[in-house]
Amino acid sequence: MAELGLALGGGGARGLAHIGVLKVLEREKIEIHAITGCSMGSVIGALYVYYGSAEKVEEIVFNLLRETDLEELGIPVDDEKKNSSFWDSFVHEMKFRLQVVRSLQQLSLISEENAEKLFGFVPDAKIETLSPKFSVIATDLISGYEFNITKGNLRTAVKASSAIPGIFPPVRFDKMYFVDGSASESVPAGKVRELGADRVIAVDVSRELKAASIPQNVLEILYRTEDITSYHLSKERLQYADLIISPDIHHLDWADFKQAKKIIKEGEKAAESALPEIEKLLNRYSITLELEHLLKKFKS
Repeated sequence: MAELGLALGGGGARGLAHIGVLKVLEREKIEIHAITGCSMGSVIGALYVYYGSAEKVEEIVFNLLRETDLEELGIPVDDEKKNSSFWDSFVHEMKFRLQVVRSLQQLSLISEENAEKLFGFVPDAKIETLSPKFSVIATDLISGYEFNITKGNLRTAVKASSAIPGIFPPVRFDKMYFVDGSASESVPAGKVRELGADRVIAVDVSRELKAASIPQNVLEILYRTEDITSYHLSKERLQYADLIISPDIHHLDWADFKQAKKIIKEGEKAAESALPEIEKLLNRYSITLELEHLLKKFKS
């Protein structure tokens, strides 16, 4: 029997497309054996394995976006400030400069307290008790190694996998300081096999890499660096997937949360288009897939 694994990549707001993909798989009654998430992929994956409903995940996300002032936390959610009055622009710029000054005395733009509040919606559960199997990818700042976290507190693990360097504070776990898994693993197609999956569908929500304008502030530099890292890591790690679903959202920005509905819909459309290939994948012999993976490794 096929044991399907999902690798949900990171990409900020673009990662909301994972909800659309999960809605289609759930509707088609396609059984998922394991999910491994990175950054936003860890958030969506965690909510899904805990609640068992893509619609419930969607509801939680929309409630969070309505009730949380992301811009107040230091996460720009739109470009309205470009069309605002001089005074509004001035106040916005002063707030940003104050954040930067404060960040020189701490590890991130967003404080520990605000990070804790923001991730309060993630269930306080044990990863090893969840079904389907679940894990998240995070990177240890001290050793530089990436870890596939398969047990422990779910909320802590998701915070670690989503801790964008410079934006969110590192998450301490034992003697390690974890940051966003995208620092080392953008789309964890290989890691989900460690949970027992014998065939893997990767959902790639990385941003397309185009020439950009010169960054104007610290956040723009950090976001651009994340885009570059994510792009190159995605290309390398996607070779471990048997099938790649790529929603048409690669042109969107990391912080385009205002387009949540559109992003989720694009995830649905991409998954629906991939259904014939998913069915073929589920019906293939495991030994054939194993031989193909060995050939890929040999070529690389």
